[in-house]
Amino acid sequence: MNSPYDDSTWESATASWLAFLGRAVPFFLFIVFAIGGMYAVYLFFSPDGSDISVVEAVRSSGLSAPFYKAAPSKPVSQRLAQSPGPIRIGIISGHRNNDSGAVCEDGLTEAEVNFNIAEKVVANLRLRGIRTLILDEFDSRLDGFSGTAIVSIHADSCEYYNDLATGYKLAASAFTDSSLLSSCMENSYGTATQLPYHAGTVTNDMLDYHAFYAIGLGTPAIILETGFMNLDRELLTDQSDIPANAIADGILCFLNASS
Repeated sequence: MNSPYDDSTWESATASWLAFLGRAVPFFLFIVFAIGGMYAVYLFFSPDGSDISVVEAVRSSGLSAPFYKAAPSKPVSQRLAQSPGPIRIGIISGHRNNDSGAVCEDGLTEAEVNFNIAEKVVANLRLRGIRTLILDEFDSRLDGFSGTAIVSIHADSCEYYNDLATGYKLAASAFTDSSLLSSCMENSYGTATQLPYHAGTVTNDMLDYHAFYAIGLGTPAIILETGFMNLDRELLTDQSDIPANAIADGILCFLNASS
């Protein structure tokens, strides 16, 4: 009978331990190198002493690392001006390329007076960057015209009726809401020209003005009689900048109020 401590038993036990170590050593080496690698990465990315305050502040906020975003030292200027928007104003020069309108004894025609003022209104608005079209009385572009507003410029008779035949008047389209345009124009024109509002001579031709029927629905529109070519002639001819600027200001009032 063999002793439990004989050589064969010892050799068997030794072989078992060596086999176990042979299997375990690579695993232990992997663990050691992994720990060493992580420690090296930690040392490489750890902030130095000058960044301790940043790290502490970030830790207190619940983040594991600080985030930085570069910012310009001054505001960046916009390279392109913003578009003013799809604004389009139509200015009808009353009677232009259709007939003369009212005619004075010396040959001055309403069409001349209207066109002189209309050109100045258009120039004023274009200088402000507003797209503005000058239109004839029966311009083909009026058919279905879709824009921000239409203003038709006319003048009243050159006949002398009495000393009350002075002043301006206007009528608004009933096919779309033109009350804001009408209100702005009435206030601006009356203030600038100091002419009275001559409501008593608003005619059916003004109320049923043909352009109101031609333009697209939704485009505010008015017809303005700038004054009488007899008693208000000096204002409408020699001082035409005044009514022209007043009309432009009335349109600007409308644009500002509706924006």
